[in-house]
Amino acid sequence: MSKTTRATLVLAKAGIAHSVHAYAYDPGAERIGLQAAEALGVPPGRLLKTLMAQVDGKPVCVLVPSDREVSLKKLAVAFGGKTAAMMRPAEAERLTGYHVGGISPLGQKRAVSTLVEADALGHAQVFVNGGQRGLQILLAPADLVAVLGARTGAVTG
Repeated sequence: MSKTTRATLVLAKAGIAHSVHAYAYDPGAERIGLQAAEALGVPPGRLLKTLMAQVDGKPVCVLVPSDREVSLKKLAVAFGGKTAAMMRPAEAERLTGYHVGGISPLGQKRAVSTLVEADALGHAQVFVNGGQRGLQILLAPADLVAVLGARTGAVTG
């Protein structure tokens, strides 16, 4: 497995301190984020899952702790919209250039508006997908928000 991906290249180019962690990816896992947290031995609240959604038909990316669920109503409000829906896996793959289970918020083919769950800012470091299945990146949440130009908000139910 390569530890250099479009996601890690974005961080290197921006000069953001991070580390890369490989784990045994389980394609049959019911909840990929929880499986990744368990495999890495970290609390699920520190591992952020990357979800692709649409707000009023426009694509957005949202990062939430792996043990939480997104409230579509709160997501729509956070992006100033009326309705939100999760994106179909094939559409998420086409838009991001990553495979489901390996979608990183960093280095996506097309930049979209991104939101990081506000609770993530309470941790010194968080994990996000590194751009391939079985690869996570550890970095400071403030650096993540800065490099993504992301907003923060409470979107979990």
